[in-house]
Amino acid sequence: MPSIDLTGKVAVVTGSGRGLGLAYAHALVAHGAAVVVNDVDEAVAEQAVKSLVEAGGRAVAEVVPVGTTEAAERLVNRAVEEFGRLDVLVTNAGILRDKVLWKMTDDDFDAVIATHLKGTFTCARAAAVRMREQGEGGTLILVGSPAGQRGNFGQTNYAAAKAGIAAFARTWSMELGRANITVNAIVPVAATAMTETIPAFAPYVEALKNGEPFPDFLRKGEGFGTPEDCAALVPFLASEAARGVTGQAIGIGGDKVALWSHPQEIRTAYADGGWTPETLADVFPTSVGAALESVGIPAPTFPEA
Repeated sequence: MPSIDLTGKVAVVTGSGRGLGLAYAHALVAHGAAVVVNDVDEAVAEQAVKSLVEAGGRAVAEVVPVGTTEAAERLVNRAVEEFGRLDVLVTNAGILRDKVLWKMTDDDFDAVIATHLKGTFTCARAAAVRMREQGEGGTLILVGSPAGQRGNFGQTNYAAAKAGIAAFARTWSMELGRANITVNAIVPVAATAMTETIPAFAPYVEALKNGEPFPDFLRKGEGFGTPEDCAALVPFLASEAARGVTGQAIGIGGDKVALWSHPQEIRTAYADGGWTPETLADVFPTSVGAALESVGIPAPTFPEA
């Protein structure tokens, strides 16, 4: 079994004051990396740093909301000033402003896009510049979501941002390949402040807080577990063991890890000289439209009582 050793590596993890981001940071320091913790709440960020240092790691906090070029450069500069370099970026910061399309305001849309999509772009750009200057490769780990892969009711802004992040990973893996910088999107599923509001999961999340483990049908069947379950993917992708893995969307949760497919043509039909609306209406139902794709995140399946 290969050893995952990140000794001497330096990572920035955005949105790492709590939840999944903090779990990623702990997984990185456990394997030898130094971490720049990022959060918008100074007290939360400092508490996260304290927990990482107490665990034997090296960590500092940079309190800034991601989204702008200035914020991205502050994060990269902090890594270089404190630890001398930057090797890993994990773009985890995010917010929710859920509403159905006809009730979503410009502010609801813009805030989520600014944090998730633009924040991923600005931070990745700043990190890529630094990693290319160093000339020793690097790792970009972009945090996606099942909502970005399949859509989700009430999440126009969030689903669009997360779909864009998966597209970033595919595009940047090509652009940064010569610099030996890998780029992947991860698709975590875990009990967090976001998911515990889902009624189907709520009783199990509450039981987890009381020390009861998740049952196998959740951990395996639904791939649903704790933030720590998802964290293993981050040091793996940051390590030499994953140097050949790039441009992928990889899901993890509970006991399950999965490779998401890229969008691709699945059925085709042809018409000599091209199509008209009438020929499409005639042929579509029995050719490319014979079995349409589903949308949305599948509802969880629970065993019968």
